[in-house]
Amino acid sequence: MIRVLLAEDQHVIRGALVALLGLEDDLEIVEAVESGEAAVAAALVHRPDVAVLDIDMPGTIDGLDAAATIRAKLPTCRTLMLTGYGKPGHLRRALASQVDGFLLKTAPPEELTAAIRTVAGGGRVLDPSLAVTAWDLADNPLTQREVDVLRLVAGGAEATEVAARLHLTAGTVRNYLTAIVAKLNARNRTDAVRIASESGWI
Repeated sequence: MIRVLLAEDQHVIRGALVALLGLEDDLEIVEAVESGEAAVAAALVHRPDVAVLDIDMPGTIDGLDAAATIRAKLPTCRTLMLTGYGKPGHLRRALASQVDGFLLKTAPPEELTAAIRTVAGGGRVLDPSLAVTAWDLADNPLTQREVDVLRLVAGGAEATEVAARLHLTAGTVRNYLTAIVAKLNARNRTDAVRIASESGWI
């Protein structure tokens, strides 16, 4: 019997997944929760074989953060991520977090159950439609300092505030932003923030 923890914040989807997985003779849902924090807590209590985690959940811990914490605290638990869309940034974070599987929610039910069994058996799973995305993931062209600058800008900081926080001059910050926009082929700094966020670089 494969013991499964499920974390999905949407009640209807969570209920449907519990019902679906409950039809399988070799799968047992030990708990179904609605947040990353609850997933970590439940994993430590129930010690499941596989944690099936939605990436986008409310709260301070999303699915990928929960997966990393569960992996660190409970190395025997395998992790399978579910997402509604294959953002390159999510996929990059998932691969960096060494999750064991990454599946779109649009996958047929038999693919989900097969993925759980594969992951439980020590294998890895990547949704076929994401394979090209994984292959094409570009390396981050930004320097660490440029990442620091753009991360602060993404948080709403103006150039003068970024300069004060990073101990730079406002002119230097503007130079960094110009370089960032050019490197990312962005239209402006807002577009640069979007590109970097979607790519998982900030």
